[in-house]
Amino acid sequence: MAIIKESHLVPKLKSPQRLSDYVVGIFQSITSKKGMRKAIDKRLVNINDKTGYTSNYINGGETITLLEEEISDNARPRPVKLDIEVLYEDAHFAVVNKPAGLLVHGNQKVTLTNALPLTLQRSYEVDYVTHPDPIHRLDYPTSGVLLVGKTRTTITALNKLFEERKVDKVYYAITIGKMKKKSDKIENTIKGKKAITHYEVEKTIESDKYGALNLVKLMPVTGRRHQLRIHMSELGNPILGDKSYGTDGKISRGKGLYLHAYSISFVHPKSGNRILITKPRPKKFHIIPMKEDEQE
Repeated sequence: MAIIKESHLVPKLKSPQRLSDYVVGIFQSITSKKGMRKAIDKRLVNINDKTGYTSNYINGGETITLLEEEISDNARPRPVKLDIEVLYEDAHFAVVNKPAGLLVHGNQKVTLTNALPLTLQRSYEVDYVTHPDPIHRLDYPTSGVLLVGKTRTTITALNKLFEERKVDKVYYAITIGKMKKKSDKIENTIKGKKAITHYEVEKTIESDKYGALNLVKLMPVTGRRHQLRIHMSELGNPILGDKSYGTDGKISRGKGLYLHAYSISFVHPKSGNRILITKPRPKKFHIIPMKEDEQE
C-alpha cells in the first residue's frame, strides 16, 4: 500500500496545463522541476488515484498526490538519537516540537525524520510504519509543532485533512518596522499558486535599530513553501532574523529566525475528537515582553 506524502487539490484553471509543468512548486518536499519529473518517472505522482504521466493535462478539480517512495529498512539511514520533545502521542500519530536549526528530512544523517524511530513509541496497530512520517514541513530555522503519522491509514487520513484545509495552524513571528494594519488577510500567489494568510498584531514595541518590533499571530490557510516569510516581507515587515527575505542592514544573525509554529488543531481521524496541541514561544521571543502564562 503506497503512502501519500503530500496532496494537492487543483483549483479552477484558465486553461489546461501539462502535468509536468503544473506540479512544479505545489509540494513542499520536492520543489524543483527536475525533482518532480523524476517523481513522475518513478510513478510517485497520482491524478485522482491513478498514475500520472508527463503527457497528462490538468484541467482543474483534480486531486494530485505525491507518494512516498518505498525504501527497504536496510537502505534507510540508521536512526539517530536526538533530544526531541514529544507533545502528544498515541498509537496513530504524534506531535513533536521541532527545534530550530534542524532539517525535517533530507539526505543528511541528522534530521528529525531519522530521529523519530528512537523518539516515538512503536504503534500496536497492524499497519504501523517502522519509520514514522512527518505529515507537513517546517523550514530549517523554524521551531514548533510538527505532526507525525505512525500508521499507513492515519498518514493517508491526515494528508486528506491537509488537502481539504481542515487543519488549523497558528504561528508566531516577530516582525520589524511599523505595521500599517493591526490585522488583515493576505491573498496573492507564490510561484503561480494561491497563497492565503491571516494575521493579527498582538503587541508592538519601539526599537532604535528596527523602528519597531511586532509580535504577530499568523494563521495560514494554504501551505506554500516559505509562505509566511514571503508574506511578511511583501508587507514591508520581514520576520526578524530572516536571511532570505529580510531587509539589508536589518538582519539579526544572533538567534536565528523568529518564527515559531505555536499550535495545530484538527479532528482525530480515529476518535473523532477535536485535538489541539500547543507549544509556547521560545525564550528568545522575550525581546517583546510576555505575560507569565505565555512563556515557555
